[in-house]
Amino acid sequence: MDQVDIRGVPTRIWKNAPTTLREVLELSGGHGDAPFLVYEDDRLSFAEHYRRAAAFGRLLVERYGIAKGDRVAIAMRNYPEWSVAFFGAAVAGAVVVPLNAWWSADELEYGLRDSGARLLVADAQRAERLAGVLPGLAIPLLVARPAGGPPAGGEDFAAALAAALDDGRDGPPQVEIGPEDDATIFYTSGTTGRSKGALGTHRNITTNPVSLAYGLLSAGVRAGATIEQLTRPQPRVTLLSVPFFHATGCHSVLVSSALQGGTVVLMYKWDVTKALELIERERVTGFGGVPTMAWQVLTSPEFDKYDTSSLTGVSYGGAPAAPALVDKIRERLPQRVPGNGYGLTETSSVTTYNGGVNYLEHPDSVGPPVAVCDVKVVDPATGEQLPPGEVGELLIAGPNVIKGYWNKPEATAQAFADGWFHSGDLARLDADGFVYIVDRAKDMLIRGGENVYCAEVEAALYEHPAVADCAVIGVPHDVLGEEVGAVVVPRPGTAPAPEEIQGFLRARIAAFKVPVHFWFRDEGLPRNPGGKILKTRLRGELLG
Repeated sequence: MDQVDIRGVPTRIWKNAPTTLREVLELSGGHGDAPFLVYEDDRLSFAEHYRRAAAFGRLLVERYGIAKGDRVAIAMRNYPEWSVAFFGAAVAGAVVVPLNAWWSADELEYGLRDSGARLLVADAQRAERLAGVLPGLAIPLLVARPAGGPPAGGEDFAAALAAALDDGRDGPPQVEIGPEDDATIFYTSGTTGRSKGALGTHRNITTNPVSLAYGLLSAGVRAGATIEQLTRPQPRVTLLSVPFFHATGCHSVLVSSALQGGTVVLMYKWDVTKALELIERERVTGFGGVPTMAWQVLTSPEFDKYDTSSLTGVSYGGAPAAPALVDKIRERLPQRVPGNGYGLTETSSVTTYNGGVNYLEHPDSVGPPVAVCDVKVVDPATGEQLPPGEVGELLIAGPNVIKGYWNKPEATAQAFADGWFHSGDLARLDADGFVYIVDRAKDMLIRGGENVYCAEVEAALYEHPAVADCAVIGVPHDVLGEEVGAVVVPRPGTAPAPEEIQGFLRARIAAFKVPVHFWFRDEGLPRNPGGKILKTRLRGELLG
């Protein structure tokens, strides 16, 4: 590690990490003809991806006049073109704005206007969705995979790229880029209101691959592995089950795989059976996404129909993981190494990592912070640092913490101070520095003066053999303030009764935490693209 000054704050960094996305792209090209992106029958090698991304960067600068600091937006599902556009815009010096492909036209328009995007790369579905608002935005539109040709005012992405590839040149445009230059605006999930644009630097996003590698290797060291075992080249094939516009998908999977030479297998949309098919066909070594996705794969009735022997581990993050998931991994994938991590859009993904023996010993923790990050737990009211074991707000510092929120100085001032990011998550630390996420402060409910952490109740519910998915919410009560409610998706072929579940829970959690209101539903719970349950929507549907 080394120490540098970042916006006036002395900060530890990875001494040998790439400092810009341009460096990552240049290094990725060295993996040659090895497959980088696999989508259905399409296979894009590292070398070809480098050629296309570099050419797209030249196209942006020379044809569209994109200058350093201009925003280039991407609105599409997980196609290989997403990565080409992302790296191409980054090496052109642009600030890349990945927009949520699930957004409505109004939300997409908000992202484009809020970011001040000067160009949009979209797939046919997003282009069609924006047809009514794009004329008013007056920005160039490049359409990937247009159905029957691009819409009026749009240009075919493949045709424009082909022209740039045919110019006889190689390499990205000559734009000077530094580690503290603006690189990305990722919009927060917006589970509690209008999304905010998280403004990240090149150092923020390029820190993540090394932090992730550190987390994996440090867990191996603690398990007794030798340096030779840890550094032995191994094929890495990741099934991407979350969107690229999510920090996990971009930072932890796409950028890390580009740097380390791993293959990324893309899905048109999340489907458990399709995931199992791809694990078998592509000899996938790792998958996960959010814990619910891992749980769905491991508990699928079709699991035993497919060859999953290529899997070396299951990793997940982005939402609380029930300790029961560890038992399910042991049952379905013996000798495989589970792992989970913790991070947010504002921390450029990984902040802590819990893997291998650490995870087996602390299955309800998200692990210790990686070596370049510091964490502390403070009293939300006073800001006073709390001792181990006490619950408070988790604060995070490190080279992964973003600059702030785009064009939102008040929100930035509230969340970022002296290098520390106020996460809004309730957590505690143990004596060994392991972090335990108790709940989102906004999701905690208070029953008769007692704090009830929803994640704790949900973890206990997941241990019930008939519970496939669940969410805990607060139900207004005239005397107690709130009571505990549970929304349960039963496993196929089961019909658990509320009384039976309550009896099961009373042996595991305090009586005041046991739900007294139940809703059972066959359809899945409403989630954002990152897999987090939209509890605001759920409360609206159930409680009005």
